[in-house]
Amino acid sequence: MKYKNPVIKGFYPDPSVCYANGKYYLVSSSFQYFPGVPLFESDDLVNWKQIGYVLTRKSQVMLDKINSSGGVFAPTIRYNDGRFYMVTTNDTTHQNFYVYTDDIYGEWSEPVYVAQGGIDPSLYFENGRTYFISNGSDDKGVSGVVQCEIDIETGKKLTESKCIWQGSGGRYLESPHMYKINGGYYLMAAEGGTEYGHMITYARADSIWGEFKGYPKNPVLTNRNKAPYIIQGIGHGDLIKDKNGDWHILCLGFRQLHLWRPFHTLGREVFLIPVEFDAEGWFTAGIDGTADDEYEIKGDFKQTEKKIYTFENTDFNVDWSYLRHPKTENYKLSRDSVTLTASDITLDEVDSPTFLCIRQRDFDMKLSVDLSIDSCEAGVTVYSCENEHYDVALRRTEGGYEAVLKLNIGGIKHTQNTVNLSDGNAKLMICSDHFSYNFYVCHNDEKIFLGTGSSKYLSSEISEGFTGVVLGLYAVGQGDAEFSDFKIAYD
Repeated sequence: MKYKNPVIKGFYPDPSVCYANGKYYLVSSSFQYFPGVPLFESDDLVNWKQIGYVLTRKSQVMLDKINSSGGVFAPTIRYNDGRFYMVTTNDTTHQNFYVYTDDIYGEWSEPVYVAQGGIDPSLYFENGRTYFISNGSDDKGVSGVVQCEIDIETGKKLTESKCIWQGSGGRYLESPHMYKINGGYYLMAAEGGTEYGHMITYARADSIWGEFKGYPKNPVLTNRNKAPYIIQGIGHGDLIKDKNGDWHILCLGFRQLHLWRPFHTLGREVFLIPVEFDAEGWFTAGIDGTADDEYEIKGDFKQTEKKIYTFENTDFNVDWSYLRHPKTENYKLSRDSVTLTASDITLDEVDSPTFLCIRQRDFDMKLSVDLSIDSCEAGVTVYSCENEHYDVALRRTEGGYEAVLKLNIGGIKHTQNTVNLSDGNAKLMICSDHFSYNFYVCHNDEKIFLGTGSSKYLSSEISEGFTGVVLGLYAVGQGDAEFSDFKIAYD
């Protein structure tokens, strides 16, 4: 069958994948959002269903007042002897840790910490031994891909940390993963930085401790020179063999707004790229080492895509997220409505406002929601981080009620438009395309245009950081706000 990339749309970066019990499981980074580490399941590597999160308890991860794009970096998921492991970095606390579960649909353990530095940790299991791999500096101060053996029960190091490969020469060596294929050890990594120069490289050796020799044609996969082309930033991947014996890389990439407008707003997404091995044991990926938007895969199935998102057809424990650790008493979630109790924490603060969000998955979108407020400000935010977000809201004033559009760019907080309303009940609407967000309020059978915000100012190139745009419901001040008839429709 033919499938289209990305296979998971929206802000789900740094994918890692494993195979267990006839299914594939994938995790991605979550940074300052909670719950942490989205968890997906698939039968075919193409159609993915989110089944929950890995880090669901405050005790598992410190997110209090962490910086945007801090927090949970680059997880790896592995399966060994009936148990799933997820290993990751809290980049804010500079700690590497893993959690585990025997039930992929259940709760995960408390964290087990490993005293090896760096980021992007991975695990490799062989013959009852566990190897912990990250990028950083070893015990002698040598930088690169660093490895030690650990006790998987305690996380204690059993050997010194040793640098086993220093990459192919690209900057920001990261994302190391180890595999044993046909008796040889393959070490795959990312280089070039997770922007337009991103790439996947690899090396192989006869021993798990090396000497690792790089693929002569590194990088094996990159779109750094593929222009003009919408898909860019290809890198940070994980290798997987499917049920038919074919190999693939699941990696991140992003879609820029236009061929000639190098900005991306949706975050880094998940791409599936075919892999082939040659007679000498080296593998190639994609078409001439680049990633395309369409490939063939064996199997008699169809790629499906959800186009409509509502309160009723989403799960608040799966599809939605909070900023850092939420104050749960401020959220009343039901099948067809959400009631938010406002707090004094605003969207401009490095904190946890009353805020519930879902990821934007495509450029062209229509969002609508009915909102009723009493004395607070509440609405919908198109949110990149505390310094870049567009808010359309209702709020109480001394004279009554008003609808407001606020554009926040680079810390500049600008009120674009206000319209007086007769009461605190209205429908808010957002219509977006590749280049702009258009904001409306519907009140007493009148649809009022409030203004426009340019998409590029919410892009990673402007806003910086490693996340992507989310669509959030929020409330600030005093009082409650009730949201109902929520709908996102993608073209």
